[in-house]
Amino acid sequence: MMDRKDIMEQGLLEKYLLEELSSEETKAIEIALANDKELRQHLQLLEEDFEKMAFENAIAPPAAIKSALIARMEPTKVRSLPSSSLWIAASFAALFLLSSLWMYTKWQTAQDKLDFIQNQSTVLQDRLEVLEENYKLTNSRLQIINHPNTIPFVLKGNNITPNSRAVAYVNHANRLVVVNPKGLQPLPDDQTYQMWSDVEGEMINMGLLPTDKDLVTLKYIDHAESLNITIEPAGGNDHPTVERLISAVTLL
Repeated sequence: MMDRKDIMEQGLLEKYLLEELSSEETKAIEIALANDKELRQHLQLLEEDFEKMAFENAIAPPAAIKSALIARMEPTKVRSLPSSSLWIAASFAALFLLSSLWMYTKWQTAQDKLDFIQNQSTVLQDRLEVLEENYKLTNSRLQIINHPNTIPFVLKGNNITPNSRAVAYVNHANRLVVVNPKGLQPLPDDQTYQMWSDVEGEMINMGLLPTDKDLVTLKYIDHAESLNITIEPAGGNDHPTVERLISAVTLL
């Protein structure tokens, strides 16, 4: 059975009113109408809109024709139009109504297509902006890694995470630190990796190391003697959990 969304988006109710559907499609629409009150209400609104459009677009007859008709009428007796004339008039009215409905349906379809194209254009523009930002960020990080003053440090996991491996790129001249954490073993959602600098025995927070990132820019700490990675609660910690230290490397 057709659902309301498909019927509305494909303009099937308008085609149903204009009798443009096949017998199978018509039957499917009637079944959907019988089971969906909101769809019946929308059909009623469409019928009212079509009727309103027909009256608003009705063409008044020329004044000369009106005068000729009045002149031919007797003052004391009203003549009845022949039945054939009534049928002709009714046919013209029906033809005008159908043509108006057809034009409205075509206009609505074109409008829907235009709205869809505009929405797609907005989505594509947003995606291009995100890609451009990601490209700029990745390019700047690669420049740091490839800089002649950048020194790579490999941090291997200990017995807590023996298969872990991270690479830290340190540029003392530009005071920059970039880490590739992809080699660290995945952690549960309630835990995270965090990096620290050891400065004269004090561990200073450098930032978190999410394993779903290719490169992470961390805080550069002056006079750091070593880099250290610990496992901390999700969101990080203000002091390192020493018993969960998984890797360390000396900078000096």
